[in-house]
Amino acid sequence: MAGSFWKGRFLALFDYKTEKFIVAKNKKVGILYRLIQLSIIGYIIGWVFVNKKGYQETDEAIQSSIITKVKGVAVTNTTESGLMLWGPEDYVIPPQGEAVLFVITGFLETPNQKLGYCPEVRIFRFQCILLNVCWNTIGRCLRKDENSTGSCEIYAWCPIEKQFKPKGPLLKNAENFTIYIKNFIQFPKFLFSKSNVLETTDDSYLKKCRYDEKLHPYCPIFRLGEITKRAGYDFQDMSTFGGSIGISIQWNCDLDKGYSKCHPEYHFTRLDISLSNKTIAQGFNFRHTRYFKNAAGEDYRSLYKVYGVRFNIMVHGKAGKFSIVPTAINVASGLALMGAGAFFCDMVLLHLMKKSDSYRQRKFEFCIFMFSGSLFLFHLINQCFIQELHSATSCISTHRPLDGPLTSAHFILICYHREKKMLYSFDFFPLRFIFKLNIMIFTFKPKIIDSY
Repeated sequence: MAGSFWKGRFLALFDYKTEKFIVAKNKKVGILYRLIQLSIIGYIIGWVFVNKKGYQETDEAIQSSIITKVKGVAVTNTTESGLMLWGPEDYVIPPQGEAVLFVITGFLETPNQKLGYCPEVRIFRFQCILLNVCWNTIGRCLRKDENSTGSCEIYAWCPIEKQFKPKGPLLKNAENFTIYIKNFIQFPKFLFSKSNVLETTDDSYLKKCRYDEKLHPYCPIFRLGEITKRAGYDFQDMSTFGGSIGISIQWNCDLDKGYSKCHPEYHFTRLDISLSNKTIAQGFNFRHTRYFKNAAGEDYRSLYKVYGVRFNIMVHGKAGKFSIVPTAINVASGLALMGAGAFFCDMVLLHLMKKSDSYRQRKFEFCIFMFSGSLFLFHLINQCFIQELHSATSCISTHRPLDGPLTSAHFILICYHREKKMLYSFDFFPLRFIFKLNIMIFTFKPKIIDSY
């Protein structure tokens, strides 16, 4: 008996179970369910597949190389340096052409500095009144007379740099300089590479073209004034104290459309602007020097405090190509959302509608186990009802096995017809509960038949 029981439990592992479906003639829930379905389908098709291209495998690890070249000349005429001609080798730092470069638009010059002793700059914190009262290694206070204040003597490059601000850009023609940005990119996952320069055999193309989004998208030559204009600023205003401009090159490539549909997009923005106009950090400047020797072999230098525009060239990109894996994942996610929609409508139907009790009675059934083979119904009654064996045997044979498509429900129904009072006398709560709900629950034909 026990062996048959465990054998039945083991074989039950290989049973296939399916759900029971009922059709509820409720238009409100039906409309709600269709709206949820349409919303999920619209989300999957419109947002996931069309907008986000969820059917593609992507590569964002873009590899990039940038080469820059600036062209243009300017002439300046100052008191300190006189007439000067400025070329790219003079105003571009560094001159070799990198992703970050600085273009000089103005400068303050302190010419012909020589190492020696000279007074410090005459500002309040460096003034001295008494002789030999200075906080430096020289210790001398240089004054015109006994009643005047003086400056401490120092050993430095003399004369000391003057402290004043520029009145305007000296290289006023700098906005007409051009910058050539050559960019090579590669997406290693797809072995895809491309350049932002037009593939042509015409050697004169780059000499006469200028960038235009529609006419010349593959001519990466820009006027400096046009770049600052696209960033929303005037070049002349910006070049007085300097600034920083970001040039972003975006490569968003749909490789399913082919090589020719992958185009670069340029975006320009100013990087050194604070949210508040009250800042002391505006502009961009630094100092550099030029050294030389006179006929006597003495070292001299000219100190330049230069102002200008710094250009930061940044490259970003993403490539996508069809792959079955992300497509299957997104389709499965959509089907899972469909199941969630059905679950939500079930909750509405079974708990929020007026006839929810009636729907629950039809959706859920209380079933009693089914038996066949050598397992006796008498054994079940012996376990469940314990002390009512004599009542059970009055209904069915003691040692008759359940053969064929018969279930315990059939036999209990037979018992009910023969001994109606006997079933009510069973002290077994589940049966009393079932008969209290509906005594004819067992008149249904069994939906599942266990056959081992």
